[in-house]
Amino acid sequence: MLPEALPPSGRRRRRAGDVRVRIFTPTCELPFAGHPTLGTAIALAQSTDRTSLTMETMVGEIEFTFRREGGEVVSASMRQPVPEWEPYEHAGVLADGLGASPAEPVVFGYRNGPRHVLFPVREVETLSGLKPDLRVLATLPDMSAFCFAGQGRQWRARMFSPAYGVTEDAATGSAAGSLAVHPARTGKIGYGERIEIRQGVEMGRPSTMLATAWGSADCPERVEVSGTATAVARGEFLIEGDGSAE
Repeated sequence: MLPEALPPSGRRRRRAGDVRVRIFTPTCELPFAGHPTLGTAIALAQSTDRTSLTMETMVGEIEFTFRREGGEVVSASMRQPVPEWEPYEHAGVLADGLGASPAEPVVFGYRNGPRHVLFPVREVETLSGLKPDLRVLATLPDMSAFCFAGQGRQWRARMFSPAYGVTEDAATGSAAGSLAVHPARTGKIGYGERIEIRQGVEMGRPSTMLATAWGSADCPERVEVSGTATAVARGEFLIEGDGSAE
């Protein structure tokens, strides 16, 4: 049995998930996010012997599988929504706000719930040196700027999103899925190749995400992102009396 959690609604599909989640940033509610759901799934699974879990979000059901060592969950993999993409309409403003030019002729926005605008730069040194003007980025609605550099299976990333109330994020699991799709659909890697994404290095909070996209040509069919979580605090809610409504 799972510990007490927000019960599934069962309304989005015929089969209900195991739990339902809602995700909030300082400014808005997100329909889906990667690391909040991954961390929640791992925390819920730690008190059980489950090897999988289905989580209801505003974009549908997200399936998780767990890897255990000595009974402890050490990592989780999630099957993410396949993102939709289109050229980003404010690429010039974004480049001005980042103080950098994109390394590809077209900058794309990918949406799998939140919208991540993938902004490529040529070198990791350029990525590390970015000093974005957050006042400019704050004029761009409903987006995160997910800046990346690398090649093959090794990538580095930084994410800035005043629109979502995040100055800089140490790990952005939903954007990792889109980054797996982007080089596959543009021919830089093959579908089915797992990439490693390092993020949060410049913040002193390095994270590692593993992501894979399956499909062919310009048609991704499945996206999976894996990662770990570390418990940094524990607590309990204490309710006076029997908890019944008066």
